[in-house]
Amino acid sequence: MNPRILVAGTKSGVGKTTITIGLMGALKQKGIDVQPFKVGPDYIDPGFHTQITGNRSRNLDSYLLKDKVIKESFLNASSNSDISIIEGVMGLYDGKHGGGEPGAGSSAEIAKILDIPIILVIDAGKMAQSAAAMLHGYSTYDKEIEVAGVILNNVSSERHYQMIKDAVKQDIEFLGYLPWNSDLELPERHLGLVPTYESKNLDSYMEKLSNYISKHIDLEKVIGIANDTKKIEIKNWSVFRQTQKTKVKIAVAFDQAFNFYYYDNLDILSELGGEIIEFSPIKDKKLPEADALYIGGGFPETFLPELEENQSMKKTIKNFYNSGKPIYAECGGLAYLSKEIIDFDNEPYKMVGIVPGKVKMTDKLQAMGYVKAETTNNNILMNKNEFTKGHEFHYSKITGLNKKESSYKLFGGKGKNGRHEGYVNKNLLASYVHLHFGTNPSLPKKLLKKAEKTK
Repeated sequence: MNPRILVAGTKSGVGKTTITIGLMGALKQKGIDVQPFKVGPDYIDPGFHTQITGNRSRNLDSYLLKDKVIKESFLNASSNSDISIIEGVMGLYDGKHGGGEPGAGSSAEIAKILDIPIILVIDAGKMAQSAAAMLHGYSTYDKEIEVAGVILNNVSSERHYQMIKDAVKQDIEFLGYLPWNSDLELPERHLGLVPTYESKNLDSYMEKLSNYISKHIDLEKVIGIANDTKKIEIKNWSVFRQTQKTKVKIAVAFDQAFNFYYYDNLDILSELGGEIIEFSPIKDKKLPEADALYIGGGFPETFLPELEENQSMKKTIKNFYNSGKPIYAECGGLAYLSKEIIDFDNEPYKMVGIVPGKVKMTDKLQAMGYVKAETTNNNILMNKNEFTKGHEFHYSKITGLNKKESSYKLFGGKGKNGRHEGYVNKNLLASYVHLHFGTNPSLPKKLLKKAEKTK
């Protein structure tokens, strides 16, 4: 039956993430196994999902992935759980494209693909009947989606809540309301929310939030909406659940500094026969025995002294590179493999040094958004002049690279079209661009074949 709901907001900042996390925690307190998801390319929100549910959150992105692959991703992660909760992105209808149709990557589009009932979060502060008009608009704008329930945030009193509820003329479940509570606001900084590992007293906060949601929201109604869904079935899987197996070991950097991954990428590599071995560039003294190395994004700039001081780890990564085995790095991984990272206070820290450039942290957003990437050189994932799609979001910039050794020419996002980005040298591919292997399943297959040849 695949019980599922999508929690969407009327816009960013209405409390969607806080309520989503609280719902996940409150249901888990009831002994319900929750599988979390996030619409779009965000990595920080899924960290909170994972923390509170104990299950790794997956990204559902209709710009990067075909409809069938989204269904595969959803079923692959959720098949053994009791309920799936998908957190939306921005406002319900906001995506990459404007116009009369929901944009690619929007919450509404994901709701259509997976036939998910929507629970809409409305910030009702300083509103009365206008909140009812807003609910009417969001629920009737697109007849192909179902707004099945509503949660009102920042409600001043029971009377305020009832006033809005009485003004609504549609058959939509009111699931409860949340009074304003400053203690439950999540802190933010330059990439959005402060990540889980930097949030103080997180377990206590999660428990308080879950209890708060249980007190104010009708969880049985939420479960009822989730259960009133059709089963999703796939006859012929195209990306997940593959029969092809390539027996190789893949070392994946995973700790406080590096934890921004599309977890589907790790699932896909595992499905193809790759054995994922996690390690910490901060704490471990050397790489695990492996045939390929994958360093994702994160916040290396927050742990520069620790990364610089771990000389033995940096040495083993250099040796791994010199052995000819494939190394794939994204964003924070690119920065870690560079000569040095200069922090926000202009203090330099020496990094691995196999990418010849230097990375400087800035207060200004350097790149953000979806991009189309054309390979400028043969690399461990693609041949020259091939195209793929990805996403970039970073406040740092790298200097000292030769565009003849770039990874891609990028089109879209923030920055001029056709800009050279990243670094390729033999068995190394490093770039600011995050790729989802479900976009092009040939990418992980080529990586594993390369790893097998260099075993």
